Amino acid sequence: MSRNVLASVTLAGVTALIGAGAGYWLASSDDQVSEPVASAVESDAQVLYWYDPMVPQHRFEKPGKSPFMDMDLVPRYANEDGDVATISIDAGITQNLGIRLATVSRGQLMNVTEAVGVLEYNARDVALVQARAGGFVERVYRHAPGDVLDKGAALADLLIPEWSAAQEEYLALRRIGEPALLAAARQRLRLAGMPASTISQLERSGKVNASITISTPIGGVLQELDVREGMTLAAGAPLARINGLDSVWLEVAVPEAQSQGIRVGQRATARLPALPGQLIEGEITAVLPEANAASRTLRVRVELPNPDGLLRPGLTAQASLAGGDDASVLLIPGEAVIRTGRRSLVMLAEAGGRYRPVEVETGRENGSQTVVLRGLEEGQQVVASGQFLLDSEASLRGIVAPPAASDTQHDHDHGHAQPAPALHESEGRVMALADARVKIAHGPFHTLGMPGMTMAFAVADAALLQDIEVEDRVRFAVRETDAGLLVERIQPLEKQP
Repeated sequence: MSRNVLASVTLAGVTALIGAGAGYWLASSDDQVSEPVASAVESDAQVLYWYDPMVPQHRFEKPGKSPFMDMDLVPRYANEDGDVATISIDAGITQNLGIRLATVSRGQLMNVTEAVGVLEYNARDVALVQARAGGFVERVYRHAPGDVLDKGAALADLLIPEWSAAQEEYLALRRIGEPALLAAARQRLRLAGMPASTISQLERSGKVNASITISTPIGGVLQELDVREGMTLAAGAPLARINGLDSVWLEVAVPEAQSQGIRVGQRATARLPALPGQLIEGEITAVLPEANAASRTLRVRVELPNPDGLLRPGLTAQASLAGGDDASVLLIPGEAVIRTGRRSLVMLAEAGGRYRPVEVETGRENGSQTVVLRGLEEGQQVVASGQFLLDSEASLRGIVAPPAASDTQHDHDHGHAQPAPALHESEGRVMALADARVKIAHGPFHTLGMPGMTMAFAVADAALLQDIEVEDRVRFAVRETDAGLLVERIQPLEKQP
């Protein structure tokens, strides 16, 4: 719903309250006034300008019909308010209207991002089983890829002929009793790929054994089994690959607009449809550096403990990621912000029950709080409930919030030039000239949806009028400002190339 339509709707609501016996609630001064607002305007008061309540930013020097709506222009009087930029409410009925205030505070914005992810194996918990020496496969135990095995589960029995000669040499040197030669023989056993357990068994039994049973070094899922009975294996040949299940990864796709503040080490929680009612606590272990160009998301990796083995890769999960920024920022309730489509406004509460619209520049949000980058100061109070009633009355009175900051200041803060404002062109005849103003009987502004009429314009630079005379036909361009249309470019038509 646009701001103008909303103004009409909320005005009707205020009228309904008045008809119900609450009386006129908007006052025109700091005094407690219970009579209609219109009574505060004296018939002989000075008229500052005329305006259309539905398009209050455009001001006219004379009364007449609005070029935007089928209605008469409304006068704005010099003494209509003690402060023409504010409106006042009788303090006795503020509570009845549901107006609630909130204080602009300074703190840290905590974000809780909800995202969906898929469980994957922990790629850091992997064991690769290889043949330490060349030999033959005598037996393969009955396992297949996908089996969940305990640590130490047997995979295959290998016969390694090279070990027989090395073991016989070691036993012979032990009988001689030469310590130096015996140490060299032991080293040869290790270099042949014989594990320490096999060497110890040889020393205890004194018998040659060239067979070895290959077992799993960790518990987990058997991903690959590349060995068959009767095969000949070379040293270093891969036999099996096992993925541990003590922990799993949850790969979450986070929209790039919500990724700010998510860091490694933060806590996360996961809920799985396969495990209803269970909330699993985990930790963010990585925010991957590459974004998905198609979905505009970042991959965030959450490590979840899996002591019972219930978390299986491939399951989906809903993750809640708690992110935050250590910087201290100004915060207001998100409900206090009025978004018009072109800018954001709040109703600032001042002493004596007075309120005025203020333009603000907002930053990140977390659903309940919004960061204010410009326009407010810590300790000020804004309207968090009932602000649309006040904004509607401000619009009907032609009260327009000034910009949050000048274009120059905005450029300085952000370190780069801002886009030039849009210009709207038309043609017409000059009717009068005075200082930095020009009155033109012009045709329609098609880009504004504004019909042709005669009206006075302020000029951005008086030098633009040096070559302009009354009765000249001109082509000119204007831009929208809070004070009305401002001429940025004007040129006589006969002087155009």
